[in-house]
Amino acid sequence: MESERHEIEVRLREALADDDLTLRYQPVVDTATGELVGVEALVRLMWGERMLSPGLFLQVAEESGQIAKIDGLVLIEAAAQVAAWTEQFGRSLELAVNMSGAHLNRADVFDEVLGVLERTGLPPDQLVLEITEGVLLSDADEAARRLELLRRVGVKVAVDDFGTGYSSLTYLQRLPVDILKIDRVFVSRLGLSAADDAIVRAIIELANALELDVVAEGVETDEQWSILRGLGCARSQGYLFSRPLPAGEWLKVDRPAV
Repeated sequence: MESERHEIEVRLREALADDDLTLRYQPVVDTATGELVGVEALVRLMWGERMLSPGLFLQVAEESGQIAKIDGLVLIEAAAQVAAWTEQFGRSLELAVNMSGAHLNRADVFDEVLGVLERTGLPPDQLVLEITEGVLLSDADEAARRLELLRRVGVKVAVDDFGTGYSSLTYLQRLPVDILKIDRVFVSRLGLSAADDAIVRAIIELANALELDVVAEGVETDEQWSILRGLGCARSQGYLFSRPLPAGEWLKVDRPAV
């Protein structure tokens, strides 16, 4: 409804003005061992006692021109948090953050990301920028130029929700990409649908052929995890390992043993 959309937009502006957005962190694990290798930072918006659906408020953020500012706030807060964990626990964790098209299209995006890394002390090779297929294709040449600048200093680039877009596979040859993230819609039907098993297998084989890493999203069952191990999927994330949790809670989560 239009009235609800307007109310969400107003709430978003209030949250941005008051620094009232919250972050949740979801672990990314080595599929073969279950070992923690990274986290994805996910932004959340509270409305009273209710947590709004990310898909709902992020769509409003894009339509109202607020998404780039949200991206920037998530990047600085999450980078500081993971840099602190790196120092506290003496081990490197990769941080994955989403980058919208509006953010990537900013002329100062390279300087902004570099400035965040310098301010927080997070090494560039621990940062993964997740981009959707649509963002990559909206202006492929300019996207490639800006992403390549970031990759030259060590930042990695992941294609999020891979397999659900309408893009040609040729952009994987043209654009600077390091990681493919298999969309949860395929992972959810592993073991139930021969077609989805074949799609996941094909994506993993494609990634291997192109020397890209691959992450399976939305892993929720031991059977899915077992199939992904058998297919040689490098990394996994999903509710089987942990729901997205506040920074103070997620490190306490017990991950299942292999």
